[in-house]
Amino acid sequence: MSYTVAALYRFVPLQDPQACQAPLAALCARLKLRGTLLLAPEGINGTVAGAPASIAALVEALREGPLFAGRLRGMEVRYSTASAMPFRRMRVRLKKEIVTLRQPEADPIRWTGIFVAPEEWNALISDPAVLVIDTRNDFEVEMGSFAGARNPHTARFGDFPGYVARHLDPQRDRKIAMFCTGGIRCEKASAYLLARGFETVYQLKGGILNYLERIGESESLWQGKCFVFDERVALTHGLAEAGPGALPPQAQERCCANG
Repeated sequence: MSYTVAALYRFVPLQDPQACQAPLAALCARLKLRGTLLLAPEGINGTVAGAPASIAALVEALREGPLFAGRLRGMEVRYSTASAMPFRRMRVRLKKEIVTLRQPEADPIRWTGIFVAPEEWNALISDPAVLVIDTRNDFEVEMGSFAGARNPHTARFGDFPGYVARHLDPQRDRKIAMFCTGGIRCEKASAYLLARGFETVYQLKGGILNYLERIGESESLWQGKCFVFDERVALTHGLAEAGPGALPPQAQERCCANG
């Protein structure tokens, strides 16, 4: 059996995330889904897997159902497949942030960087005036990244502000392009840079997953594999599963520690 995997998020004000937790968990149980969904005052984030019809029903309920009353209508969703169920259980959790940065000024609901479609990404990151930054964790970058992208060598996303303070300057770094797996980390990072006075910030719409889905290998500037936080381990062009042995030994311990 083939499973559909949906990686989804949306930054949107949720006045009472706790009130949504139990109904959302019950919906996922009825649809026999597995994975993790995070709810916070700033929105929703997560990855779930299940039968194709069940995933479609969940996305429809999130976007148009009464639980969120249309607030998730613009939710970003990236689809892929798995040959086996990539998650062991279903969890709906409450968090302070849907992606943890601990910087209140990083508010994607207020502002974000300029979204760049995968078809326009190659030209942007090939411009020598643009500084390209991979906002993922160090062990993820070890597995693959875009040619010429800078690795901040962060152990977790919360370390990104320290990297900015040490290595970036809004007067010098006038154009910055950022990317991550599905778009959520670079969206929050772009809000942080804008709050810190950086002039022009770009972000890859839909993240690496969107790029690998839409850009053929012969035209791609992506090198290596894209780590995903489930039992598939990593994906390649066309969102194909990388297969056994995708995770290099030097990344094994760190990736397991980061969940």
